[in-house]
Amino acid sequence: MGTIYKRGQTYWLKYYRNGKPYYESAKSSKETEAKKLLKRREGEISEGKLPGVYFDRVKFDELADDFLTDYRINQKKSLVRAERSTGHLKEYFEGFKVSQITTPHIQSYIEIRQDEGAANATINRELSALKRMLNMGARQTPPKVDRVPYIPMLKENNIRKGFFEHGDYLALKDALPDYLKGFVTFAYKTGWRVSEIEGLTWNQVDRDQGIVKLEPGETKNDEGRTVYLDEELKEVFANQWESRRKSRKLISYVFPN
Repeated sequence: MGTIYKRGQTYWLKYYRNGKPYYESAKSSKETEAKKLLKRREGEISEGKLPGVYFDRVKFDELADDFLTDYRINQKKSLVRAERSTGHLKEYFEGFKVSQITTPHIQSYIEIRQDEGAANATINRELSALKRMLNMGARQTPPKVDRVPYIPMLKENNIRKGFFEHGDYLALKDALPDYLKGFVTFAYKTGWRVSEIEGLTWNQVDRDQGIVKLEPGETKNDEGRTVYLDEELKEVFANQWESRRKSRKLISYVFPN
């Protein structure tokens, strides 16, 4: 059983978990408030949870360090972006206790970033980083976060400008040298990033089944991707394979030029 007692005008709590005593200020001079808090703490302990005072000792800085450590040890390609997002979050949340990271504070952060001219998409990436920090903290053993607050996301304008109409694409392809036509056709039909097409190798292609695969970890978002070739793309890959055969070189890249 726990007890309450006074230090000056403020009530304090003493309670036990696994035989270890915990001392916590009720931050109130009212006995009824202290009793309510003690009852809540004893309820948490009876449910096998860590007492809430434990989470007051964990700060944003610790969650941010854990977040970046996870990126480094898993060699994630987006580490630089994660570091950039964490830097912006630290400007506001550095020194915050986990219990202080609330929806109103998150909304204040959003307003500050918007006033600084940050795009909604950029702010959303930062909010996603914050959400991942909190979720990672909640999954740790023992947990560092007892609850993840609601994090509002912003509407993004994802309309991209400057893309070709189909007629423009055909005119461009006709004007290209032969060694680029297959590359551009594959890019137009799949929407893959240039770096993904440049790095595509024959061991990622099943010519018999007409399938091209990128495995998890080979894409920017680390998710796998599969493309089923239509007749035009099958012809592109057949031409690329024939060029490889005629060159008599065991070139591993599908589009070596």
